[in-house]
Amino acid sequence: MIRSVLIANRGEIAVRVARACADLGIRSVAVYADGDADAPHVRLADEAWALDGRTAAETYLSVEKLLDVARRSGADAVHPGYGFLSESAATARAVEDAGLVWVGPTSATIELLGDKIAARDLARTVGAPLVPGSDGPVPDAAAALAFAEEHGLPLAIKAAHGGGGRGMRVARTLDEVPELFEAARREAEAAFGRGECFVERFLDRPRHVEAQIIADDHGHVVVAGTRDCSLQRRNQKLVEEAPAPFLDPAVRARIHESARDLCAAAGYRGAGTVEFLLGTDGTLSFLEVNTRLQVEHPVTEETTGLDLVAEQLRVASGLPLSVTEDPEPRGHAIELRLNAEDPARGFLPGPGRVERFVAPAGPGVRVDAGVESGSVIPGEFDSLFAKIVVWGPTRELALARARRAAAETVVEGVPTVLPFHRAVLADPAFTGTTEGSGFAVHTQWIETEMLPSIDPQSLAAPVVEPGVVATWVEIDGRRHRVRTPGGFGVGGIGFGLGAGGIGAGRAGFGGAEAGFGAVGGGVGTVGTGFGGARPAAGPGTTAGSGAAPASGGGIDDGRVPLLAAMPGTLVRWLVPDGETVSDGQPVAVVEAMKMETQLMAEAAGALEHAADEGAPVNTGDPIGYITH
Repeated sequence: MIRSVLIANRGEIAVRVARACADLGIRSVAVYADGDADAPHVRLADEAWALDGRTAAETYLSVEKLLDVARRSGADAVHPGYGFLSESAATARAVEDAGLVWVGPTSATIELLGDKIAARDLARTVGAPLVPGSDGPVPDAAAALAFAEEHGLPLAIKAAHGGGGRGMRVARTLDEVPELFEAARREAEAAFGRGECFVERFLDRPRHVEAQIIADDHGHVVVAGTRDCSLQRRNQKLVEEAPAPFLDPAVRARIHESARDLCAAAGYRGAGTVEFLLGTDGTLSFLEVNTRLQVEHPVTEETTGLDLVAEQLRVASGLPLSVTEDPEPRGHAIELRLNAEDPARGFLPGPGRVERFVAPAGPGVRVDAGVESGSVIPGEFDSLFAKIVVWGPTRELALARARRAAAETVVEGVPTVLPFHRAVLADPAFTGTTEGSGFAVHTQWIETEMLPSIDPQSLAAPVVEPGVVATWVEIDGRRHRVRTPGGFGVGGIGFGLGAGGIGAGRAGFGGAEAGFGAVGGGVGTVGTGFGGARPAAGPGTTAGSGAAPASGGGIDDGRVPLLAAMPGTLVRWLVPDGETVSDGQPVAVVEAMKMETQLMAEAAGALEHAADEGAPVNTGDPIGYITH
């Protein structure tokens, strides 16, 4: 039996695992990066050990450090949570070789199903539904283009190793294929260490439906129901529910059968998820297997009565599952992910300090959180900081409770996706109340149909000096010129959104600042920031193109600084040092909280690099200059 578990993760999932260990009388050992030293998961675990570093590579992705803590703490098992190393076959093997228990599938199973091409082959063998795809990784963009010309568009370009939406792009025109292939390859290499990509036909406007499985070493493979996870941005989920609503019984049965057969053929052990896409024409296609616990596992727990983390620990201890037959779903559950992002700015990340966090409560409401009032959400990691899970005997009551919970929730200090949740819970496309169309959401629905109705929020106040500088930012393929503070001092940024883009302005008074965005065919909204008082810099204006004139601040001797619009990492220069650029040209890519954002030149001239690829950057940092 497992006696002590090293939790190789952070945030809300580390809290979740620590609580399951406490319920079972198992000792829990937490680990933490420098920025997480006072995080709730550190205090809730029985022990906590520092990993001595700030970035993911230095801490939660360091197998050597994790195994060292396991040895020194006396842990006999490792629970990886989700993300980070949870789907790394090499890590599972290293844990096994160290004589420890890996709380998850065997390294061989992770290797088999983590290879998306091998997983497709296995799915084909057991008769699971599949759309046309390449037989293996395609060697280059030209091969991807040839596949698109033969099989048609849209085309999905997907990392062969990895998951969670990383390393995936969807091309809707032939002209897009080469550029998106390179973007997917680059992201996959950065995220998983391997850049191979395969391609397949993409079902346009599909639903994302998945099956939760749990299996043991005694021959039991249980399908614990379905979930719908269609509400996504950048192929990453925001809202999930169980069981998947408005699903034809025959389709549900096919999903259960395919998931069970595939996992049985793989010799699966532990918790996992088999994902499918369901087209508007009823076409069902296997997507992938996530060989780990999912973020959205609570909705399955609420509708089945299973504790999936406890089941993981039972299985890892060599025990049989507590249930051996597929449970019938009881009622309906909905999960709302809370991310530190602003939906109105293309879900731009907003790390910072959570000044106040008031969680909802009442009948049918559960909150899994990794923060509390005063916690800092660092820019080095994923933006998810909490999950609101509601249950009701019917979907209608679950929706009502979700609306109540979203209305009760208060988060101050960082932008969040709460405005999106409040809007979507009232949208007929999601509630299924639109006469004649019913449930109308799909995996591209947020970007294509939902976002224009959301107002922008205030960003967390950075450290800046007097003066305002304009910079270009690309968010989900749209260019915005954003005026941000530069240098040192304390202040806040306020943004206004017009119909064509984002304008920023500021007016100092007392101890605070307010930003007003003037319109480009729409009504601007007000954002507020906090800091020292300073003179008004004047209103920002937007045009139909989303461009705003520079304020005149931050320009020194003809040099215009290129400023980072968020904390993150400079992952790539798009233009060599010293080369001439045009106004609005993409020049660099910054990654923050698992998102890539292009930065644009705000003037024409010669580009001078001031930061190296791989360097960490903060909001307002000059990563380069343009001499004009």
